[in-house]
Amino acid sequence: MDEKKLAIEAIQKKLVGKKLTYKEIYAIMDEIADDRLGDVLTTYFVASGYSKGFSDEEIYFLTKAMIETGEYLDFKGIVADKHSIGGVPGMRATLIIVPIIAAAGFKIPKSSSRAITTPAGTADSMEVISKVTFTKEEIYKIVEKTGACIVWGGSFKIAPADDEIIKIEEPLLFESFDKILVSVMAKKIAFGSNHVVIHLPYGKNVKLKHKEDAEVLQKKFEFLARKFNIKLEVLTSYIDEPAGRGIGPLLETRDALRVLERHHMRPMPLEEMALELASALLQLCLKDESAQKKKEIEEKYENTKKWAHEILYSGQALEKFKEIIEAQKGDPAITSEKLIAGKYSKAIKAEKGGKITEVLCKNITALAKILGAPKHKASGLYLHKRMGDPVAHDEELAILYSDSEYKLNEAFESHNSFPLFKIER
Repeated sequence: MDEKKLAIEAIQKKLVGKKLTYKEIYAIMDEIADDRLGDVLTTYFVASGYSKGFSDEEIYFLTKAMIETGEYLDFKGIVADKHSIGGVPGMRATLIIVPIIAAAGFKIPKSSSRAITTPAGTADSMEVISKVTFTKEEIYKIVEKTGACIVWGGSFKIAPADDEIIKIEEPLLFESFDKILVSVMAKKIAFGSNHVVIHLPYGKNVKLKHKEDAEVLQKKFEFLARKFNIKLEVLTSYIDEPAGRGIGPLLETRDALRVLERHHMRPMPLEEMALELASALLQLCLKDESAQKKKEIEEKYENTKKWAHEILYSGQALEKFKEIIEAQKGDPAITSEKLIAGKYSKAIKAEKGGKITEVLCKNITALAKILGAPKHKASGLYLHKRMGDPVAHDEELAILYSDSEYKLNEAFESHNSFPLFKIER
């Protein structure tokens, strides 16, 4: 049977809730990867997965087909990676974790995505200070030189069907849990990763609403890891607000740089999150190191949390990050103070005094997008307040930034419909 016909019939089957074979799923992924299926049929497939879901076997088939219809990287030895499923603005921990892991001596070629549901993806933020689009051969050279990279996963044909599906999902601002799972694991495996930490934040304002949702997704990640022989650890945590204060590509990059620089204005929750995830990834990698290496680390640092802390506080992580920036055609002399937000700005002030009882992440995302993020990288918000903070009448809550005066005014006027915080007396 003609592959396109097979793919169309498979989509018809899935739309009525039937299970698909590997041959059928491969046909769909191959057609999407080579841009032969078209947006309408691809949308039907995405919608079928969102409404009907996939069995564990189908999830395995989807991941396998997504990898096999694209290119892949092959690195020797322990290859680390970390991924958060996202959905929360201002969580740019990857820019801190990657240099910590690389400075510890482990390879960490990081394939990152652009924003889907938030005002900035890791690739959008890294692009503020360096290139993120490279060929396969260039990535090998960068990783050989620095032990790491932070690049856009769509820069060459790594799981190409995933990038086409993301284009369909982006306008609707949603992803199914199964699609998140397949997308993450396909790109990790295609990038050669074999030691992976997954962060699943859950909470009222993020993709995963309940701890039970995170636990279900955790089991699915662990299932796929076993199928592909990947060492994997899943960390779940309740999240009710951004870890950083900057929202938008440039402002989130500035927050990450401030943590690496030990800047007095660094956001401590972001630092703590980065250290926790880096520690877990170091522990996972260390399990497969020699007994001598394990003993050396234990004698010198006691545990991986103190190891990660030392790498960050000693400046080793910052130096490694500068190496990565330079290898990716950026300026290694960049500092957080050199990152200047959008030329137009306006402060949002409290209309009453009281206490912050809720940080409204969806509204933060909505305003950031009105301001121009992530396309306009210097646009976004800077939050002055966090959960539990006291607020005085007329006190500044946040600053809006945009490269467009029109967008700035539109966002400012929209604030009444999209308040950033809930304040109670």
